[in-house]
Amino acid sequence: MDQTVVLSAPLFAGMDDAEVQALYATMTPIDMARGDILFHEGDPGTTLYVIARGKIKLGTRASDGRENLLAVLGEGEMIGELCLFDPGPRTATASAVVESVIYELGHDAMVEWINEHPAVATHLLAALAHRLRRTNEALADLVFSDVPGRVAKALLDLSDRFGEPSEHGVRVAHDLTQEELAQLVGASRETVNKALADFAARGWVHREGRAIVLLDIDRLQRRAR
Repeated sequence: MDQTVVLSAPLFAGMDDAEVQALYATMTPIDMARGDILFHEGDPGTTLYVIARGKIKLGTRASDGRENLLAVLGEGEMIGELCLFDPGPRTATASAVVESVIYELGHDAMVEWINEHPAVATHLLAALAHRLRRTNEALADLVFSDVPGRVAKALLDLSDRFGEPSEHGVRVAHDLTQEELAQLVGASRETVNKALADFAARGWVHREGRAIVLLDIDRLQRRAR
């Protein structure tokens, strides 16, 4: 199962099975418990990771101690691909949201793989461009959207990654605490909880601890605009 998920990453796109298996064999699995740190902001960026199981959050901390959650990544997604094209310190801290398994690929193996298969760089750049586009959208949302709109958009984004059909809608097991969800939205926990309570009262969502069921995706999409 891990192998299938890892090989779905853009790093392996368009390659034949023998080549893919050869690179996969050089990767090292890492088991992580909830809260374990994969790397800290400012650490040297020399390794690429692919998530085989679980969820990893990327966050930054301001000088005054405030935290901002940039993204929550799931199975098949990559972490650290920026170091391929711009080696330097990590721009965020990566930690496990739940028990996770991560596969590690060292810098030398990555560079050799890219040199031998230059077409892979196109897929990696596309993944980076997608990440940059999402970052730009998040910045625009902080300027132009109110908190309920950002909450709706965050729920829809989490649904795209982790949602599963349920009897009444789409169940999203995000596994985030209330504080982490607030950090993802860029607002206080109280304000985010107020928005979620309003959505629930309107019949748009149903809350289930660290999961939420999206009952009316159309209304949420309109609210997110």
